[in-house]
Amino acid sequence: MTYETIMAGFGGQGILFAGKLMAYCGMVEEKELSWLPSYGPEMRGGTCNCHVIVSDEPISSPFITAPDILMAMNLPSLDKFENAVKTGGAIAYDSSLISRAVVRGDVTAVAVDATRLADEMGVGKLANMVLFGALVKSVGLCSFEILEKALKKTIPPSKAALLESNVKALRAGYEAV
Repeated sequence: MTYETIMAGFGGQGILFAGKLMAYCGMVEEKELSWLPSYGPEMRGGTCNCHVIVSDEPISSPFITAPDILMAMNLPSLDKFENAVKTGGAIAYDSSLISRAVVRGDVTAVAVDATRLADEMGVGKLANMVLFGALVKSVGLCSFEILEKALKKTIPPSKAALLESNVKALRAGYEAV
């Protein structure tokens, strides 16, 4: 099984971290993986995306032109990448920040009110984790236990205090679908 995923949004929304977490999920399961970040000159507020491939097979290129999965945290990202998703693929998007639904009928659309859920839990900056938790469950990427193991490896020791709130946000998204 191969998952080719593009995660996209504004800088500061945690897109690259979510991509790294997806890569670590693959690493925990001893899969082949690739994580390719891309962002504009602005660290915060500019656009960014990352290409993540998790596969049972060797990966020939880290660049994705037709993803199986899209995780969109803002409308410009949904607009840019929606039509690139393969038929039968999945699009998970933050319906708190994206005012329109997925137009395509040949993909699975997973609308999650991620920003609102994160705000209500008191972890407003973790909407990325809410949406990623929903994405993981909806596409069957891995179990929640694998997700937690990967998160423990992804969060650096200097930010260990953030582990519990990240798990809480992931679980909220995982249970939202």
